[in-house]
Amino acid sequence: MKKLYIYHVNDLHSHFENWPKIVHYLNERKRHHDENGEDYLLLDIGDHVDRFHPITEATEGKANVELLNQLQFDAVTIGNNEGITLSYETLNSLYKEADFTVVLSNLFDELKQRPEWMKPYHIIELKTGYKIGLIGVTVFYEKFYKQLGWQIKDPFQAVQESLFAIKDQVDLVVLMSHLGISDDEIMANEFPDIDLILGAHTHHLLCDGKFINGVLLGGAEKYGHYVGCIEITYEKENFHLLKKKARVEEMINLSQTCKTTEAWLQKKEKESRCILSKEIVHLHEAIPLEWFESSDFTSILVSSIKEWCQGEVAMVNAGMLLAPLPAGPVTKGDLHRICPHPINPCKVFLKGDELKEVILQASTEKMEHLRLKGLGFRGKVMGQMVYDGIDVVKEKLDDGEMHVTSILVNGQPLDPDKLYGVATVDMFTLGPLYPVISHADKKTYFMPEFLRDLLEWKLKSIQQFKIDLDSKSTLSSAGKPKTI
Repeated sequence: MKKLYIYHVNDLHSHFENWPKIVHYLNERKRHHDENGEDYLLLDIGDHVDRFHPITEATEGKANVELLNQLQFDAVTIGNNEGITLSYETLNSLYKEADFTVVLSNLFDELKQRPEWMKPYHIIELKTGYKIGLIGVTVFYEKFYKQLGWQIKDPFQAVQESLFAIKDQVDLVVLMSHLGISDDEIMANEFPDIDLILGAHTHHLLCDGKFINGVLLGGAEKYGHYVGCIEITYEKENFHLLKKKARVEEMINLSQTCKTTEAWLQKKEKESRCILSKEIVHLHEAIPLEWFESSDFTSILVSSIKEWCQGEVAMVNAGMLLAPLPAGPVTKGDLHRICPHPINPCKVFLKGDELKEVILQASTEKMEHLRLKGLGFRGKVMGQMVYDGIDVVKEKLDDGEMHVTSILVNGQPLDPDKLYGVATVDMFTLGPLYPVISHADKKTYFMPEFLRDLLEWKLKSIQQFKIDLDSKSTLSSAGKPKTI
């Protein structure tokens, strides 16, 4: 009998605080396997990149690739954070210096060509002659990819095509899936020729794996909390698969870290903060922020979204901003720190009665105090919904609670049958927060700009407007006749 060990990580989301432990653990396991003449593979299942971290933001993900190179990963696939939070040009050059293979079967450029930096599948042959076929797929966010200049194929069709191409050439088929646990389970039922599915995206943890239709599913949660390990046992002579077993190793239980990696990350963070220290504007006075009442900063944010998307009205939650802006210079790093979300503006078309339903839901104390992680949100609490073009009137009724009593749109009573163009954030279109928005038929996404890019644009516009006003005021004063 021979054994193969497959180590997998997923959804690190640039939580580099856990990476030195992962490096130490994997280096120890590699050393052990080398001493015992055992084979092993290292795989990343996507969302290693997340622009919430200053290192990733400043290096456009190149530092993440360098970290994977340092550990000598064999292959990776991409997640939605690599795929739709980077511009077309940035993603197209992200893996230029990669020493590993990017396996992705369902992404193409506008000409329906597969970029040279990725392969639909990858076959690895061990010294024993045993062959492993890797297939990679990422989540099917069709509208987002199209807006960025990519074309994405249905992952089930892509897997079927790749599986047909390799299944007779390999001894073990591994699907690297950034689709989520539900799609992984469907894949297992539809494609029993797959031996192993390594999952991601929904941050699921399968401590001992999960068998469905004879297919073993693995998942290692998120943020580098765990490293997954699959143990494959096969016959040396005819390569017949005898056993497959899954487990995970929790990194919090490990006391040792890789000091070299820690030092590298500290150096890289210092360099990154220097890159992000470029001044954008200089504020003569602070811009205050409140999460549960109106404030200048949230007004600036919602007006920037409305202008950028050319919406009839606009809405965004105050929790998108994590801190106020003090007087003085404002840098790219400052805007990244207070608005770290990989969230894009968008415009959704809602009928008046649908818009009312969203406003009523947003006005509840439960929604305003909701603590959320995911859907691109990197903040602490949702906060009050802030509007531009919408006035929400609340009154305290007999039950002692505040209730919405009227809604005005641009000074007029809300028309339940009218279709309104609502500028907002893509986060509301993706998940269960506001079903009315996520189920809207017509949505327009604005990419690759994030909210912090809109803030930069708006603050520069405000500063220029004040400069122009001051200039006009000076000219006007200079042109007045003196009074004796």
